[in-house]
Amino acid sequence: MRLDGKLFLGSILLISISAIAQNKEKIRERNIKEVVITGQISPQSVKESIKNVRVITAQDIKNMGAVNLDDALNQYINITVLPDVNSGRSTVSLFGLDSSYFKIFIDNIPFVSEGGVGNNTDLSQININDIERVEIIEGSMGVTHGANAVSGILNIITKKKAQSRYEISASVQEESMGNEYNLKDKGRHIQSLKVNYNINDNWMFSTGFNRNQSNGYFGNYKGKNYLLPDGRRGYKFLPRDYTQENALISYRKGSFKSFYKFEYMETNFNFFDRNSKSGYNDEIGAYRYGTDKKYYYSRNAHHLNANGRFNDFAYNISASYQYQEREIERFRYIINTRQSINRERKKDQSMDVIYSTGTLSKSFADKRYNIQLGYELVNNKGFSEVDDAGHTIKQINKKIDNYDVFALSEIGFTKNFSIRPGFRYSFQTLFNNQYSYSLGLRYLLNDYEFRASGGKSYRTPSFDELYTYNVFEGHSFLGNENLIPENGFSTEASIKKTTELNNGKSRLHNQVMFSTNNISDKIYNALLDLDGNAPKFQYINISKYKSYHISTSNNFKSDNWDFGLGASFAWVSQKVESEKHHTDDRFLLNINANLNLSYNIPQWDTRISAYYKFIGKSQQWTVSTKGYVISEQDPYGWLDMSLQKKFFKKNVEVAFGARNLLNTTDIKRTTTSADGSSRNVQSVALGYGRSFYLKLTYNLNIKQ
Repeated sequence: MRLDGKLFLGSILLISISAIAQNKEKIRERNIKEVVITGQISPQSVKESIKNVRVITAQDIKNMGAVNLDDALNQYINITVLPDVNSGRSTVSLFGLDSSYFKIFIDNIPFVSEGGVGNNTDLSQININDIERVEIIEGSMGVTHGANAVSGILNIITKKKAQSRYEISASVQEESMGNEYNLKDKGRHIQSLKVNYNINDNWMFSTGFNRNQSNGYFGNYKGKNYLLPDGRRGYKFLPRDYTQENALISYRKGSFKSFYKFEYMETNFNFFDRNSKSGYNDEIGAYRYGTDKKYYYSRNAHHLNANGRFNDFAYNISASYQYQEREIERFRYIINTRQSINRERKKDQSMDVIYSTGTLSKSFADKRYNIQLGYELVNNKGFSEVDDAGHTIKQINKKIDNYDVFALSEIGFTKNFSIRPGFRYSFQTLFNNQYSYSLGLRYLLNDYEFRASGGKSYRTPSFDELYTYNVFEGHSFLGNENLIPENGFSTEASIKKTTELNNGKSRLHNQVMFSTNNISDKIYNALLDLDGNAPKFQYINISKYKSYHISTSNNFKSDNWDFGLGASFAWVSQKVESEKHHTDDRFLLNINANLNLSYNIPQWDTRISAYYKFIGKSQQWTVSTKGYVISEQDPYGWLDMSLQKKFFKKNVEVAFGARNLLNTTDIKRTTTSADGSSRNVQSVALGYGRSFYLKLTYNLNIKQ
């Protein structure tokens, strides 16, 4: 990064520290109404929470014009969204750790996908239309949320109540993909429908449907009907069709609440041979064809929850069944006749998960002392087809189960000073038993909030890391059934200042946070050998990981203005050691910054929003023909803008927006040999360029 960029980001940190150091008199006390539940013994305000909880509301998501969860998280300061043009998946990276260490929940139930139970989640598979808010906690969360919650968790709270007797919301959205769009086979076309019905004072029923059809982005490619064998057949971003249906029935009476929720998801993903080939048969004669594939993903999820109070105890119990399956269809697509022949479709991966978690909580001494006991059980039946020796296919059926118990307490020594210790023990069927512990504290002093925490979490090897066997074009990627769980220890400290201005009509928040992460026995897809420039990789517990982070967030809110500015600095060291190849333990710096601005015009029922994210030059270890070397990825920026307008007594909403206004498409990743004698420059696809969308929503609310 240039020096001026570093000075700019450093100035954000200095502004935050100086604002915190100010000693202005508070105008008046004002309670924060925003209540969070993730990682809490009982629901409480963000200010009262011992852990730092970041909240993304449904209105925030609407302001961003988000279609998928990755659109919303792309503006989060410490999260980097990683799109994969080859698989169509979008995952996250936090503090240099990939999505294996970050756990995603929906209503406190881990989201099951082909990547794991709550981990390696494809963000594009999550329906955002039902989101009430998203709660994010960074750092070790192993005590309350189990395995693989090393870098943090994200909990999606869905909507479970309606304000009117009948509520109907229908929307359509049309969006270009770069400069490509038409109503038929280009761009993105989205439809959704949501119906809520308050049966009576106790019962509520809800159902919804969502479809997101992405026709792919051509870029420099020529589509599936391209005849020439010059590597330009297919798409740069592949077509994908996503549908999701859900239903919810909930009951509440007094302190007792219960709900049952069902969800079914299907998504189809097309993959095209880059080069056409020649074929011949007696019926068609000579023809050109592509050896193509189509992936079919399906997922159904059931969630039953009951929570309430019994005497002086609060309880919350959830049971869930989720089944996820991936099928692959291979076929020969004859370009001349637009026909598909030799179709073969079969299941190649699935995950069958029974999950339950529950807590029992009690308060003592006027709620100054709180204790919670809990359990978690996971029964995971995994299936996968992998390549085996001799070009054969091997079917793997394995169970990975765990049965956990945990306890935590929250002790309020005074109204402003609290601590929270916690401990979890996990009985594992495939690995040695594991444990987690944590200690957090919070101290409030006038307008200041001080927080500190530390804890140990663990990550268990994934199904792919244990059982993968993939050999192609001279490359070998091997799993390892002898892997053991990783152990991570993280610390965090933060200071936050809230300043009220203009007689309480405006509020300024400034926060600085410091954190560390140390992981031992880290699993890494390590380079074992270079036999004639044919690399051989295997997952091995050989890596050590350390990181240090400083981040700041600053937010100003008034009646109609909302302005935010943040920056994050992360120093990451990862040492990989194998018999022949290794890395050193130097620290590599990664820098992020974000800025958002939103202005509401009440008399016009209009809101204008802008979101900017800057990703600085990043470094990482990569493999070259001579072993490990450091590669550098160029910095880039991402800017989104939207305008929302309501009509006809707010029954009709129109949203117009632009994504990626800076037209970021490909960035360079440069690898330099260890002796500096050669450089290799690769292109990394991040987006399909500047695009525009128009969304129309109709809301009908009937009170009687």
